[in-house]
Amino acid sequence: MKTIMITGADGYIGTALTNWLQKEEYPVVGVDTRQVKPEDIDMSGCDVVVHVAGIAHQKETKENAHLYYEINRDYAVKTALNARRSGVKQFIVLSSMSVYGKTTGQITKKTVPAPNSHYGKSKYQADLRFKKMQSDTFKVCILRPPMVYGKGCKGNYQTLRKLALLTPVFPAWKNKRSMIYIDNLCGFIENLIREEQSGLFFPQNKEYVCTADMVRRIAEEHGKKVKLLKVLNPFVRIRFLPYRDKVFGSLIYDCSEDRCSVAGDFAETIRQTER
Repeated sequence: MKTIMITGADGYIGTALTNWLQKEEYPVVGVDTRQVKPEDIDMSGCDVVVHVAGIAHQKETKENAHLYYEINRDYAVKTALNARRSGVKQFIVLSSMSVYGKTTGQITKKTVPAPNSHYGKSKYQADLRFKKMQSDTFKVCILRPPMVYGKGCKGNYQTLRKLALLTPVFPAWKNKRSMIYIDNLCGFIENLIREEQSGLFFPQNKEYVCTADMVRRIAEEHGKKVKLLKVLNPFVRIRFLPYRDKVFGSLIYDCSEDRCSVAGDFAETIRQTER
C-alpha cells in the first residue's frame, strides 16, 4: 500500500482527503504547512505527496498580495522540489479554475490561461513550474477544480446557503456551473494515485449545476420553500448587478474532455452537505 503525504492536511480539503484515504486504509502522513518550511518536510518513505495547502477565500488587497505568491507559488514549488529530491514518485497539486480568469464561458484543455487575480496568477505561475518538473520518475498531476462544496466548506457556497435560508423568492434563471462535491474530489484524487496518473485534470461533478436549483434544494433540506420566479429574471440582466456573473453566469468545463467528470447524484450531495 502506498504511503501518502498530504501537505495542508489541517485545511478543509486536506482534512476530507485524509479521512477518505484512511477509510481506504492508505497510510497517510499529514503536514501542517504553517509550522514547517517546505525544504524541511521529511518525505522519506512517502510514495505520493498531495499538496492542497494554499491561501484562498480572502479579499485581495495591496497589503496581502505578496502572500498569494509566497504561499500558492513559492511554498508549493519548494514542496515539489523537495518531493522530487526525496524520491517521491507522484506529486498531486490542487490548482484552480481561476487560472483562466473567466467568470462566464466554457473551458477546455485548449483554453489559454489568463488569470486576472493574485490568486489565479500565483496558481498559474506555480503550475508552469510543476510542468517542467514532470519526468518518468516524478509524475505530476495538476488539478484545476471548480467550486468545491460539502459540509463545512467555505467560499461561494456559504453565500448561496445564507441566501437560500433567508429569501422566499429567487429568479428562475437558467445557467450552468461546473462544481464538485468534496467526496467526488477525494475519490478523483484516489483514482489518480491508484492509477499512477500524470497530467492536467479538470475534476467536476457529472452534472452541471443551475444556481436557482441549488438554492431551492438547499432551502428544501431545511424545510423551507423558495419560489423560482421568471418575473425576477429581468433584474439578472442588469449589467451592474453585484456578483451577477458569479451567481447567475454560466461557467463550465467541457464535459467531453477525458478524465473530467465524476459521477454522483447532485441532489444527494446537497443532502449530505446540509444534513
